[in-house]
Amino acid sequence: MFSPQGPTLRELTVQALSSIEHGYDLLAPSFDRTPFRTSERVLDAVAGALEPLGPFGAGVDLCCGTGAGTAVLRGLCGKRVVGVDFSAGMLQVARAAVPDTEPDTEWVRADVRRLPFASEFDLAVSFGAFGHFLPRERPGLFAQAYAALRPGGLFAFPVPAPPRVGSWPYWALWGFDAGMRVRNALLRPTFVMYYRTFPLPAVRAELERTGFAVSTVPLTALGELPDGAPRCRLVLARRPA
Repeated sequence: MFSPQGPTLRELTVQALSSIEHGYDLLAPSFDRTPFRTSERVLDAVAGALEPLGPFGAGVDLCCGTGAGTAVLRGLCGKRVVGVDFSAGMLQVARAAVPDTEPDTEWVRADVRRLPFASEFDLAVSFGAFGHFLPRERPGLFAQAYAALRPGGLFAFPVPAPPRVGSWPYWALWGFDAGMRVRNALLRPTFVMYYRTFPLPAVRAELERTGFAVSTVPLTALGELPDGAPRCRLVLARRPA
C-alpha cells in the first residue's frame, strides 16, 4: 500500500489492532514510505520559519518517530539534539539513518507524558503526533514540554487549517475518527489516533494556562486556502525568560 516498499493492507490492519507502541514497532521498517511520515515540504517550511528565531543550542524532537523532525533540529541547533519516542522500533530506524558524522544526536526511549528532562533545551518541536493524545492529556503533555525547556526556550509545532465543513476531507476525517472511536470502544488495547481533537483555539488556551507565551505565524510556503487564510500555521509557545 502507498508504494511497492510500503506496508501492505494486512500489515496496517495488524498495526491498527495493536497498542500504539507495538503498532509503531511493527510499522517502523516501512514507515518512511507511507503518507504518515511528515513531508519534506512541511519540514522545510517549519525550518525556514524557525531559522530567523535562532540561534538555538540544544533541541528536542518530541514523538520523533523515525527522525524526520530531528533532522530539522540538526540544521537549527548548534549543540545537542535529542529525539524522543516510546517505540523502540521507530527509534531503531531513526538511529540507523543518522550518519556517524553526527555525534551530538541522541535517541531516548521515553513517554513524552513523563519526560526525563528538566530545563535542558532551547527548542522543542513535534510533528504530526498530537492525534495520539486525548484532549484530557494535553495539559500534562504541555507541562512536560514546558519543564524540558530552559527559560526563554521555544516549543514549536505546525497545525494545519481544518477542512471546510461539508467538504470531502471534512467527512473523511470525521469518518476516520468515528471508526477509531468504535474500534476503541470494542477492542483492547486501544489505539488512540484522532484527526479532529486538536483545535487551535483550545490548544492555544491550554498552552497559555501552562505558562507559555503563545503566538502563531503562517507557513506561507505551504500555500493558502481559497479565502486567503494559510493552509498551515506554526505555533510558537515560548517559556518566559
